[in-house]
Amino acid sequence: MTDELYSKQITSRKDFVEFLKLLHKYYASKPEDWENNTLESFLEALSAYADDIPKYYKNTKQDRSPETADWQVFADMLKGAIVYE
Repeated sequence: MTDELYSKQITSRKDFVEFLKLLHKYYASKPEDWENNTLESFLEALSAYADDIPKYYKNTKQDRSPETADWQVFADMLKGAIVYE
């Protein structure tokens, strides 16, 4: 499952939804594999990683700029998930 999670290419909203489902399935089946397995620690790590991701792309020699993503869509999805039933 982790191979599929890390190799999955996200190129559309549909891909992102499928990725989230896979992420949830992974957490539900192996929470002990997660370093940040509480909401508090996960959100803290997410914030730090979002800040550091340009270094990740540079260090792994990926021709990708996090500045070109539509981060508002991601933020709106996460905010909507707070109240969506």
